[in-house]
Amino acid sequence: MRSKLLTVAIAAGLGVTSFHVAADPATTKKQTASQSAEASRNAEIEALKAQLQALQAKVVELEQRTDAQSDINVSTGQNIEAVQKQQVAVDTQIKKSADKLSYKGVNITLGGFLAAETIYRTHNEGADIASNFNAIPYRNSSVGRTSETHFTARQSRISLLAQGDIDPNTHVAGYIEADFIGGAQTANQNESNSFNPRERNVYMTVDWDNPGLHLLAGQNWSLLTLNSKGITPRQELTPPQIDAQYLPGFTWARQTQIRLVKDFDKKYWLGISLENPQTTFGISPNQAKAPVQSIYNTPAGSGYDSANTLSLNHIPDVVVKFAADPGFGHYEIFGVGRAFYNRYNSGQGNSNHNVYGGGYGIGVILPVVEKVLDFQFSGMQGRGIGRYGSAQLPDVTFRPNGSIAPIKENMLLAGLTYHATPDWDIYAFGGRERQEKEAFDYNGVALGWGNPKYSNAGCDVEGGACVGQSKQVWQGTLGFWWKFYQGKFGRAQFGAQYSHTEREAFEGIGGSPKAKEDMLFTSFRYYPF
Repeated sequence: MRSKLLTVAIAAGLGVTSFHVAADPATTKKQTASQSAEASRNAEIEALKAQLQALQAKVVELEQRTDAQSDINVSTGQNIEAVQKQQVAVDTQIKKSADKLSYKGVNITLGGFLAAETIYRTHNEGADIASNFNAIPYRNSSVGRTSETHFTARQSRISLLAQGDIDPNTHVAGYIEADFIGGAQTANQNESNSFNPRERNVYMTVDWDNPGLHLLAGQNWSLLTLNSKGITPRQELTPPQIDAQYLPGFTWARQTQIRLVKDFDKKYWLGISLENPQTTFGISPNQAKAPVQSIYNTPAGSGYDSANTLSLNHIPDVVVKFAADPGFGHYEIFGVGRAFYNRYNSGQGNSNHNVYGGGYGIGVILPVVEKVLDFQFSGMQGRGIGRYGSAQLPDVTFRPNGSIAPIKENMLLAGLTYHATPDWDIYAFGGRERQEKEAFDYNGVALGWGNPKYSNAGCDVEGGACVGQSKQVWQGTLGFWWKFYQGKFGRAQFGAQYSHTEREAFEGIGGSPKAKEDMLFTSFRYYPF
């Protein structure tokens, strides 16, 4: 561009010069008078043309130098940009390394929080930070006509993650997490409040990048628990509430398992997990009158609290899950297969018997407004799935012949979390767990779960008799978290949660009683790591 402008300028200068030469009267006279003057002018023009060509050559040379310099500048700019990116990556790596401890090539990351929390319930459950939704007292309970307040630090948590790389494509990790919600028989609030630590998660993982395989062995959240992304540990999405029992309708368990997951380009995931089995029972108040009695549990032995019992199980629960992260939201479907086991006399002597149950469910997480409003939904339906819900409704009951009868149930949970600012989160959730009756009669004796011949006549009378087997439990909850400090020394936050819960019994003689509970929780938490 600059060479063209320079050429135009020179040409314009020559044109002006020629114009003056042509327009000068004295010169014209000399032209007429002498041919030698004409030759002189021609020679002058030729000289000017030669000068123009020389100038054009210099312009071309200058343009080539300028282009070369531009290429150098571009290359230099690219090199600077690459160095800057590399510096950012190094700074990020240094920052990450600063958050870890290193020992013999293993990176160790500490986690957890310190909590000081309060609990208020309108009806006394005798419960700490984890509510007992299936034991909200009916009005026949004298204690249930009183309220309760507790202060607690037992939800405080500590965790440790150890990570190492066997090679660039093989990674191993171990994770341990504990709180203080375990309640040994010696634990009380009389003086020292000496509550014992409790195992939450203890597991190891191996990840192979090239085949996209992920192995987990140990105690962790069940594979059927909703994940926020993929199917990887420490990505489980629990509701943001304070109550340590979460919400009715939330599908979960933490138990020992062996899990194998295959990822497909980190967008689609397929996993299978063999998990520790246990069974919860819905016992008829007339069970002793059943014609056949069965053996279905055993007193706790070595390594267990003698106040507890263990169900008879000999086949693990099997969970299969498929998850997808297509680019907007997270989606998953899962199924669980279960085996229930007892021993009874089926007419040919005592023998062992298996009955099978299980269920299926879905989970969805949607960023309705990116980084502002999140929606989550999960649900499950099946037979014999009660222990996988927060309300802890029973898995099974018994038929008159002694065989196990899985109880049909469905559970749902939905909620919104509003990230008002980087410091404020506000949430609203609702959940429900509902069962269908599994009722039997034998010679006029009411048996099973939810039998309409059970008496609920005294459920609203203080001191009255009440069977009141739970048909459904539902809850609505509102809350917030305010992160009033986020910085170099971790994070400190305050939260409050209000919930309204209703427990409704199956219809019986005297009606279908309800028990209601309003709860208020507050929490101060400090996350130092």
